[in-house]
Amino acid sequence: MSTTILDPYIPLESAVHRLDARVKLPLALVFILVTAFTPHGAWAAYLLLWAILLAAVTLSELGITLVVKRALLALPFMLAALPVLFTMQGTPLFSFSVGAVDLSVSQAGVERFLSIALKSWISVQCAVLLAASTQITDLLKAMRTIHIPRLLVAIVGLMYRYLYVMVAEVQRLLTARTARSSESGHTDLKTGGSLRWRASVTGGMAGNLLLRSFERSDRVYSAMLARGYDGEVRSYPQPGLSPQSKLVLAFGLAVLFLILLLGLLIG
Repeated sequence: MSTTILDPYIPLESAVHRLDARVKLPLALVFILVTAFTPHGAWAAYLLLWAILLAAVTLSELGITLVVKRALLALPFMLAALPVLFTMQGTPLFSFSVGAVDLSVSQAGVERFLSIALKSWISVQCAVLLAASTQITDLLKAMRTIHIPRLLVAIVGLMYRYLYVMVAEVQRLLTARTARSSESGHTDLKTGGSLRWRASVTGGMAGNLLLRSFERSDRVYSAMLARGYDGEVRSYPQPGLSPQSKLVLAFGLAVLFLILLLGLLIG
């Protein structure tokens, strides 16, 4: 598996990429919070938030298609909101039966479901844009700059870096499996055993990977302690924010605050 698959960052020379991570991270967090706190049914506020997001995606030169494809990860979470279609009280739109159960879809339920789906989709797109335009090291430094707890930053950093160790272990397991497998030159001869046997082998490999992960994590952490690790990743002092960065941050926060007010008024 290529490491580029694990790394969401796409190196470009756009205005969004050049923007300081200490500006992008607070703006992204506030954007997601504003989206979450915007009342249900405030369609004009949702449209403004999405327009701002599309403008940022255009400036990043990443392409709307890439961001939308990665944002499809939000689909399973949207499906988790399906029960509100039937549990919200309101004017019934239509009814149907599933066996002995009568279900009714209300107008309030449809509005709530669409609001949750839109807010989830917009928020995930914002997170995708942040990850694709900012290196993980810059994000970790920005987290400490805005006083996110050191333990949480350390967990995020180690989790991201340990993904590559896990991928290397998986590659070794797959290589060992391939070396111990045989293939027949006859197309009518099936190799590899039954589906149950394949599932058993896959389960054994998953258990082996879990044990290897625990052992490897202990060795990695011991090596880090031997090199002076105390939970804080040291780096050179960062320069202060430029006037342009401060202006972008202040302007962005002001716009998001106004959109939240608009949503509260019309929602």
